[in-house]
This record gives sequence, C-alpha cells and structure tokens, in this order.
Amino acid sequence: MTQRCAWCGTDPLYVAYHDHEWGVPEHDPRALWEKLVLDGFQAGLSWITILRKRDDFRRVFDGFDPARVARWGEAEVARALADPGIIRHRGKIEAAVRGARIYLQIEETQGFAPFLWDFVGGSPRLNRWDSPAQVPARTPESQAMARALKQRGFNFCGPVIAYAFMQATGMVNDHLTCCHRHPDRHPDRRDAGPGAVPPSAA
Repeated sequence: MTQRCAWCGTDPLYVAYHDHEWGVPEHDPRALWEKLVLDGFQAGLSWITILRKRDDFRRVFDGFDPARVARWGEAEVARALADPGIIRHRGKIEAAVRGARIYLQIEETQGFAPFLWDFVGGSPRLNRWDSPAQVPARTPESQAMARALKQRGFNFCGPVIAYAFMQATGMVNDHLTCCHRHPDRHPDRRDAGPGAVPPSAA
C-alpha cells in the first residue's frame, strides 16, 4: 500500500496534487506568482477548496499572466467579483492585481524566482519529519519572506501562508519520512534537488 502524508486524504484531486506537485521545486517565476496568489486566496479557507477552483482562477485571471493582470482596472475587478467560479473577495482580487504590478518590478530588477528562493539560500531544504506534529506552521525563513513581501506591498502573505507556499513550491520538502514522496525513499531521484540539505546542516 502506498504511504502518503495524511493531509491529502483520499480525494483523487488532492492525492494527485500531493504526488505530483507538492514539494517539487518550482523555479518558473510565473508559476511561483500564481501559487502565491492562490495561497493568498486560501487565507481562511482550506487548500482543497482553492484546488477545486484552480482552473476557474486561471480562466478569470488571464492564465495568471502578470503583465495582463497588472493592467486590470475596475471593470476587470468587477468581472472577477461576478464570477462564481472563484472566491469572490474584493480585497483578495485587488491584492492580486497589486501583486502583479509588484511582480513585474521585482522580475525586472532582480528576478522574482531568485528573490523568493534566496530565503532558503537558493536550494531546497530537505526536512525529515516522522509525524505531522513535528511539521512547523512557520519558520524564521517564512517570517522573513512574509516581512519582505509585505514591505514590497503584497497582502495576504503572513508567515503561515509563506511557509505553506514554501512547502508547496519545494523550497522546503516536508513530506514525512514514511511518505513515498520523501526523497530518502528514492535516493536515485531526489526531487528536492542536488543542493538539498537537512535543517541541521543548513
């Protein structure tokens, strides 16, 4: 029987997300921005709720093309607010538009991916947790990321959301050691990347 992290349960959509996306290092800046926006919409909700609506979010937000979303005005915001396929929260929608503009500034000056990956030293952190109780909700790195994002003007990106983002995008690998996706169970294909180090060595 395949062992997985318990949080994904048995929902096929959640299991597929766990098996193929969560914890896999993501370096594409557009994909990172999309995940950051979706994590912002998750605030106060469960991730499976967002995951079930992800295709609609992509449709409404122009494929999460930051250059297109950055040009949104009140008409586009109103259109999004009227679409039942997404979470219709004006503050979060407006934060996504503002975030697109900030993304473009960061991408032009230093690169959005390097900006985010710098909080883990540029390489994935491989953790070795034996139980869910050991997995932190926030870390000094996620606190630093949240602080930097807010200073830049992003919203809905506190340290807990920032850590969930880091887990999802493979900046940290928090698959439990019993999970079939933990790199120690596949030493020939360490998904955490060649630079992955345990916290004690970081």
